Amino acid sequence: MFVVLGLGSNRSFESHSCMSLLSMAIERIGGFVDNLCVSSVYRTAAMYVTDQDDFYNMVAAGDFRGSPRELLDKIHVVESELGRDRSREIRNGPRSIDIDIEIFGSETVDDGDLVIPHERLTERAFVLKPLLEILQITEKDADKLSTDIPFTVAFLEKKLAALGDQRIEKLSV
Repeated sequence: MFVVLGLGSNRSFESHSCMSLLSMAIERIGGFVDNLCVSSVYRTAAMYVTDQDDFYNMVAAGDFRGSPRELLDKIHVVESELGRDRSREIRNGPRSIDIDIEIFGSETVDDGDLVIPHERLTERAFVLKPLLEILQITEKDADKLSTDIPFTVAFLEKKLAALGDQRIEKLSV
């Protein structure tokens, strides 16, 4: 199943910077998501709880063999290994790593702690911009990845354009 994950970090963990934590998360995700494709990293202003450091965000996509719940369980292990302790954090506050399942093929899930597509996907430039980047990359490699998702590129571009000024700066490819 083609999956899209949103990753973010705005707090170091041990001696690891936010950029390093994103890289470490991608390395671990590559152990259970095949044909992994990653976007550039974007520095973005914090949303919801704005009195905190900027976030470093990116999107990763690839093929996952398993259920949405199995993917969530694997993601929670990665987050824990990289310093995330949900019991000690403020919701939408600073965190070493945050990994969200944005899309799981064309499936929809609404199961308490797991909602797919992610319920705030279309209100976040920090997800839409790198997601559109990924979709352009995967379009070129269509023989490697099947991107069966519930949104068209035109729909996502329209949603991104309507968001207005959410500060987002591309950092790396």
